[in-house]
Amino acid sequence: MQILLLAFAVIAFATGYVLASFQLMILTYAGGVVLTTLVTVPNWPFFNRHSLKWLDPSEAEKHPKPEPVVNVTSKKKSIKK
Repeated sequence: MQILLLAFAVIAFATGYVLASFQLMILTYAGGVVLTTLVTVPNWPFFNRHSLKWLDPSEAEKHPKPEPVVNVTSKKKSIKK
């Protein structure tokens, strides 16, 4: 989605700059936003080809998250006099 919007923004800016038309620039970008919306919003089947297998809540309770290991090795700097 972000790549499409950026591409349409660049195309719209170039079109508006070359033709010196702010209205055409806005219309080009608005068309790009509509096209991007049509591509990304519907639940297209190819988005679900590799669906994720989520863990059931009952299974998640049996396997608690591992605690992060905190490394508590602090070295004191010796002050030379």
